Amino acid sequence: MPANGLNPPGSMQHFDTLLRAATVTGKHGLPPVHLWNPPDCGNIDMRIAADGTWFYQKTPIGRPALVRLFSTILRKDPERYVLVTPVERVGIVVDDAPFLGVEMRVEQGEKGQTLHFRTNVDDWTMIDAAHPLRFELGASAGLKPYFRVRADLWALVKRALFYDLVDLGEVREIDGTRMFGVASAGSFFPMVPADEIGVSA
Repeated sequence: MPANGLNPPGSMQHFDTLLRAATVTGKHGLPPVHLWNPPDCGNIDMRIAADGTWFYQKTPIGRPALVRLFSTILRKDPERYVLVTPVERVGIVVDDAPFLGVEMRVEQGEKGQTLHFRTNVDDWTMIDAAHPLRFELGASAGLKPYFRVRADLWALVKRALFYDLVDLGEVREIDGTRMFGVASAGSFFPMVPADEIGVSA
């Protein structure tokens, strides 16, 4: 294996093996990747860019169906992101979050509003206590919202949708501090202290 830990640039062995495994295991929904503990086979030259684009050997993977297949065998291990099958595990690079939130739907019910997000691989996630929103301060883009898709895999919400989230925001007192945030499915997800952005109610 080269010193950079990547499989040889001309090798398609892991790519083909992963694709076959994802095709087979994905026929009945998401495979139980959290239960698999196959041998570590190093890294593969695959990267998920911050805008959600998947690259293989520095070339964008242009087929959405192919991206979706690979996303079903994605897992976050303590040290890195991996694509995992029952027989092998390979590391990939993720620039920010592995998924991108591209559409939001708001429903009203007994618990008030409930937010749903569609990812760039066409999965819908309902925002609740098990699938929370979190907000992080970006280096230059201000506050960046994320939501948990499954396990330790998160999606970055597109900037345009962030403004829609702000429009849904409200102020609540959390541990003695007035926080501006957004509610969904009976849970409240704080963004910033209300006083920092001049929100009075």
